[in-house]
Amino acid sequence: MDCDLLVVGSGLTGATIARLARDNGVSVMVVERRAHVGGNVHDHRHPSGIIVHTYGPHYFRTSSDRIWEFVNRFSEFRSFAAELKTLIDGRYENWPISAEYIERSIGLDWRPEFSGDPTNFEEASLAMMPRPIYERFVKGYTEKQWGVPAVSLDTALAGRFNVRADNDPRLKTSRYQGLPVEGYTTFMTRMLAGIPVLLDYDYLQRRSEIVPRRLTVYTGAIDEFFGFDLGRLRYRGQGREELWLADEKFRHPTVQTNFPSPAQGTFIREIEWKHMMETADASDIPGTLITREYPVTPENPERFEYPFPSPQDHALFVKYQQRAKAMPSLLICGRLGEYRYYDMDQAIGRAFVLFDREVRPQIEC
Repeated sequence: MDCDLLVVGSGLTGATIARLARDNGVSVMVVERRAHVGGNVHDHRHPSGIIVHTYGPHYFRTSSDRIWEFVNRFSEFRSFAAELKTLIDGRYENWPISAEYIERSIGLDWRPEFSGDPTNFEEASLAMMPRPIYERFVKGYTEKQWGVPAVSLDTALAGRFNVRADNDPRLKTSRYQGLPVEGYTTFMTRMLAGIPVLLDYDYLQRRSEIVPRRLTVYTGAIDEFFGFDLGRLRYRGQGREELWLADEKFRHPTVQTNFPSPAQGTFIREIEWKHMMETADASDIPGTLITREYPVTPENPERFEYPFPSPQDHALFVKYQQRAKAMPSLLICGRLGEYRYYDMDQAIGRAFVLFDREVRPQIEC
């Protein structure tokens, strides 16, 4: 099978690079281990009619005009800005944490617990808030999510949240926020339109069958690519349980509710999908559908979702990365390939950069 560019994996990073290459007249082929395109960007319809994001909620947002114009090529987007709550002492409180909550709980003269240069996630979190707030909102959730003490995690993980001074209830304040009107599966299918895609294709078991003339872009786990021969990087994923509540119109006030305390159970959040629907469509459905998520340490690479934020894992990743960079006809990228968490818009933006810097020079030479 002839092609100039082979893309392994049809998630956002791989699909964006494939689309950009095809738009530039390059011969592209995509192979995907799963039975559907899109990687984790996939949805399906519950018997009730409710649309469920198969691999957890995907809230699209960006402040980039270029990224917003790109995604609107493949779908019309309707406005949706996710609002998240954390259940604290029987009350739904905003997430990210609001300064109003801290003032209500601690007093107007509150100060962060930690000063100086943080050396771990806990210190970085305490540099933003008093310890009682950290204990209520952050510590338990984080330790359930990662399965290790918070002090063993990297400071960079704390960069994913802040204390919201203006009490804005939205998860993010990006300029553009929305959901594809026809769903993520249709969105991803359209992004790959006109590009040959082979599904149920395990590239790592069939590497010799397709050898592109120019470049292979691999978006799977970097340690799996090398057979884990330097050791395994750690990943976390989610076990997901669907709960159909036939007698409840809604269970929660917003789409996502976090459960940070170990006393609340081993699950960390519940997603109520009706909140992502148009109001008129949701009102026609008598019950409500919840997905409850339990953090797990997956053995199957298909369930790798979150690279592990620890200095030790990063050091091992760098060793794998150095080997990959020494292979001139290979680019390993994406969340699992670069061992770095990307939001959806970040994955697309990163693909733009990689296409211009790494892919285009190889396919145009």
